[in-house]
This record gives sequence, C-alpha cells and structure tokens, in this order.
Amino acid sequence: MPKQTVIVGMSGGVDSCVAAALLVEQGYDVHGVTLQVWEREDESAAVSKRWQERSCCKVGIAKYAAKRLGISHEVIDAQTTFRSAVIDDFVNGYLEGTTPNPCVRCNERVKLRTLYALAQTRSVDFIATGHYARVEHATDHCHLRQAIDRRKDQSYFLYRIAPTWLPQLLFPVGAMHKQAVWERAESMGLPADELKESQEICFVTQGDYRTFIEIEAPESKRRGPFITTSGEVLGHHDGIAYYTPGQRRGLGIATGERLYVQRVMPQTNAVVVGPEDGLFTSECTVADLNLFDETLLTTTTTADVKVRYATPAAPALLEPLSGGAIRISFQSPQRTLSPGQSAVFYHDDRVLGGGIIQASHT
Repeated sequence: MPKQTVIVGMSGGVDSCVAAALLVEQGYDVHGVTLQVWEREDESAAVSKRWQERSCCKVGIAKYAAKRLGISHEVIDAQTTFRSAVIDDFVNGYLEGTTPNPCVRCNERVKLRTLYALAQTRSVDFIATGHYARVEHATDHCHLRQAIDRRKDQSYFLYRIAPTWLPQLLFPVGAMHKQAVWERAESMGLPADELKESQEICFVTQGDYRTFIEIEAPESKRRGPFITTSGEVLGHHDGIAYYTPGQRRGLGIATGERLYVQRVMPQTNAVVVGPEDGLFTSECTVADLNLFDETLLTTTTTADVKVRYATPAAPALLEPLSGGAIRISFQSPQRTLSPGQSAVFYHDDRVLGGGIIQASHT
C-alpha cells in the first residue's frame, strides 16, 4: 500500500522542523516546502546573518533539516502575495485607525492557502505546519482545537482558515509540550543556540512597527490633535497610524495624570486620550466572520472569546445580527476592544470561529 503524502510547511523554525520529523516517523511520504514571503537570504554574502536575525523564513535551517530527514525540499516564492495580502493590509489598517493582526491574515491568505492549493494541484493527501493546534478528524466533521500546551496554543492565529481545509490539515506538534519539541529538535542536531521563538510580526525587523509604517507609508506622518473625550485639545500627535488603543508611552502629554489612547479617529485625524478606566467596555460588534459552527448566525449562544493572542478567553454571550455580524456581550468589561482586532470564539478547547471587531460599546 503506497504511503500517504503530505506537504509540510518548513519555515526553518524549531516547530516546523520537528513537525516534519514526526511525519516521517509516522510513515508519511513527506515533502518540505518553504514559502519565501519576505526578505531573501544572501547566500553569497561573506558574513551572513545569524539565523534568528533573519525573517520568519529561515531557508538554511529548513534545507538542513530536510537533508537530515532524507526528504525533498523546495523554496516557493510567495513574496508578491505576501506583499498584497499581508503587508499592504497591515499598513492600510493602521492608516485607517484600526489594529490589524498580520499573523492571522498570513495564515488565511498566504501560508495555508498556498500549501493547500499546492496539495490540490499535486494530488497530495495532506498539508502540515508546525502550529500549536490540533485538528480532530471525525467521519462526518472535523474540528479545530487548541493545542495540548495551552501556553503555546496558536489556534487564535488559525481561526480564519477555510473549514473545507480541515480534513487535509495536520498539526503534528499540537499534541506536544514545547519542552518536548525543543528536546526533539536538539536530538535532530538542529542549532538550538541559534533558534528562538518567532517574532509576532516577522517582517518588522526594525524593532518597532511605527518605524516600519513610516518607511512603507511616509504619508502616515500627518500631525493632528490629541483630544479628551470632551473635545479639549491637549497637544498634537505625529499621525494616527502610530497610536493604538491602550497605549500610554510615547504620548508626550504632561497633565499630571496617566493618559491612555482611548481610540483613534481617522475621519478627523484625532487621537482621543483619557484615564485607564475609559478603556474598559462590555460589548463589541464583530463582522467579516469565518465560522466552523454556522449555528452562531442563527442562535444566541454562550462562548469563551479571546480578543488577543496573549490574553485569556473571557465568557460572553454571542448574539447574531442582521447582515452577518455578531454582537458580543462579555460577562465582565474587557480592556481595549479595538477595531481591527480578531475576536475568536471557543467552546471548551474547540474553535467555533471568529471575526474582526468593528466597534466597541459601553
């Protein structure tokens, strides 16, 4: 009986390399693919960057791991798609006063979409990545679930993948704890001293997304007023793209009290500031939905909702609205429910779906 085939996305990080190793052990016919989404490595340079100083695609490590595992490996140029689907979306989001999440968009529009299309073209059985998540493969339905290691769970970044992809998705490290993954990587001879956790925004190598936006969109430097909720002008800012709700540092306003960005207003080029208690709201409207459970569009239900990767999910009531939107009413007020953020819905460890926050309400 021929082996089942799988394309594994190998970014060159520890997780994707270990995922490939596990698939080989499990008897799959494994083909490694690295999607070159950002800067290319200069292999002719006399002094190369250390692997962890490069972008998210560490081609050198991916090639090394594939050779150690005895599997094929290829690099596919996805820079044009990444530019239009992720970079432009990221920059335009901040110019419009929202808080986008490029990792969510990248999985949806570039990485998993490209791997899935490649598998379809080549009649490959599965695709796999090193994400910390799980897919429960049932006879009649597949579910996206959180990883066993909840501290590393990445299901928040995966909620926008198409439900039709789930039957062909494998996340081999989703059933492992991170420490076990590190140990496995070291046993493969990977350069552990040169590996580190991926940056949250892989293409922001300057250390600050504001610098990146200024370079990509010089027109973002447009002065406007800092105002209070009552409309009092307290000073002037450099451009709304450089401020996000909840931000306290870098405002340059001295009033004798701590002020936080409450919201940005692209229509008037104003940044509203106020005390910390003004950041908390109990409701928001979510649209641009991607659902694994379509009953959320017809039935009011309870769920746990995560509005940032690094914050715990909070219990809430989900109420369907006309036009394919959902109103989220949290049991307790949440800090900075910002337009552009993703809100992801969970029942226990199962991902129900999610969407993009359009507006928050007190």
